[in-house]
Amino acid sequence: MAFYQLIRQQHLNSDLQSVWEFVSNPANLRKITPTSMGFDIVTRHMPAQMYEGMIIEYNVKPFTMYRARWVTEITHIKQGQYFVDEQRIGPYKMWHHEHWIEQTDNGTLMTDIVSYSPPFGLLGRIANALFIQRRLASIFDYRERILAKHFSQVQVNA
Repeated sequence: MAFYQLIRQQHLNSDLQSVWEFVSNPANLRKITPTSMGFDIVTRHMPAQMYEGMIIEYNVKPFTMYRARWVTEITHIKQGQYFVDEQRIGPYKMWHHEHWIEQTDNGTLMTDIVSYSPPFGLLGRIANALFIQRRLASIFDYRERILAKHFSQVQVNA
């Protein structure tokens, strides 16, 4: 089984509490996902904050002409520090996404660690080299731009 990681860090001009409230609200995922992903949250009656054991169902279009059902579970949360989502049903053989945040002297550092394995063995490894890796990078590039813009407009609590 092929195994890959995408690690991204972003400094946000905001306090930890504001960043945590934004990233731990499942409804905000749509705001930071490119429209080309055709992202739609199927789960109804979403709480304002996620919790351990929470199951969220989405419809996504990870690649042109391919629509997928994606079900994730929030498996771990430490309030104000991190949470982990893991795919239960979806396009990957394995998906584990850690979201870490920490207060710095001049804002908040957010670190994402995505560990994943594409399906289909050798074909999945080839697909990762040809387009999956680049697609994931472009999704996180978009997300970084949206978060930077959002938190440059949010007043930092003193």
